[in-house]
Amino acid sequence: MEFIQKLLSGFRLDLGPVKEPLGFIRVLEWLFTIFAFATTGGYVGSSSMTTTCPNATANVVTAKFGYPFRLPSQPFEIPECNGTKSKTYLMGDFSSSAEFFVCVGVFAFLYCTFTLVLYLGYQHVYRETNRGPIIDLVLTGIFVFLWLVSSSAWGKGLTDVKYATSLETLTKQCNPHCLAKDHPAMGRLNASVIFGFLNLILWAGNCWFIFKETPFHKPAHPPPNPEEGRPSS
Repeated sequence: MEFIQKLLSGFRLDLGPVKEPLGFIRVLEWLFTIFAFATTGGYVGSSSMTTTCPNATANVVTAKFGYPFRLPSQPFEIPECNGTKSKTYLMGDFSSSAEFFVCVGVFAFLYCTFTLVLYLGYQHVYRETNRGPIIDLVLTGIFVFLWLVSSSAWGKGLTDVKYATSLETLTKQCNPHCLAKDHPAMGRLNASVIFGFLNLILWAGNCWFIFKETPFHKPAHPPPNPEEGRPSS
């Protein structure tokens, strides 16, 4: 309780940093990070075909899939022309790249939230020593690397998901009496990869503005005033 009281007593709301590149870009990172993991997590799609058995009513076959894209975990049934049904499933497990991408997004969101609170409420603590900007620069640089790796991995994973769930691939698993009907909607997943690389650009660009807050950019001693040392007239 005493720690919380001290924490609240030290809070000084100042919206000034949001007007500067350091805080404004962090707000953009916060938003784009949400878009990145929200467009991937919770996604549900489906591919559908129709059966064309002679002297029989056409049936719709739907293969559903979604995050985290362990495709064999959702089997579906295909009606045969003799009246029986065969169970099959989509091929491929692409959960590792999708979950890694979402994990990076969630941790980046938490870090953005923490640093925004620090910028807006504890700016005096952030600038009190050189340690705050240096730690911020290192962690931001780590997230730049994580966004690069996770976005590239998920981009490749999404390409594989598209191939595994395409109607061309799906009809190969069905007997010749199946025809393609509806393609899965992939616009949301395409957007997730775009947001991933936009985050990479934002976080990489923000490194420069954080670097300017560190002693590595600031001169150790201010330049001497040319007016000083001159004899007064």
